[in-house]
Amino acid sequence: MHFSEAMEWVARGFEVLGAAVMVVGMVWCAVLSIRAWRRTGDGAHAYGTLRRSIGAVLLLGLEVLVAADLIHTVAVEPTLTNVGVLGLIVVIRTVLSFSLEIEIEGMPPWRRAAMSGAGHLGRAAAFAATDPTAPAGGPAAPVGPDTPTGRRGR
Repeated sequence: MHFSEAMEWVARGFEVLGAAVMVVGMVWCAVLSIRAWRRTGDGAHAYGTLRRSIGAVLLLGLEVLVAADLIHTVAVEPTLTNVGVLGLIVVIRTVLSFSLEIEIEGMPPWRRAAMSGAGHLGRAAAFAATDPTAPAGGPAAPVGPDTPTGRRGR
């Protein structure tokens, strides 16, 4: 088996993995949404859960498929035409990923970068503390300089 044949199999493996991520992920998204709906009885919350989780699954699947395209183009057929096609595919998938990221997060990445990971955890803990469906003795409100809004000192 030659190097290019082996890389072709690796690229196909990544393509299969990307498709599997999307299929299994969509089933998992439905399960999460149904659990959210049963837990809260709120259809809007279940819809929001479904929408965010589908967006995350699509992002992950697209990233794996881009890796498959990169392997195929660079290792199997590194012609100028294939590199151009790869560039176009990467641009299209990057625009799709960027759009999905904004839909999921509700803000562009450069605005999200101003928020710290601790701020995200604090807001999640604050939401869980104010959620009437949360079990008694659940997580307490965050302690420290970060408020539930994620702004320091306000």
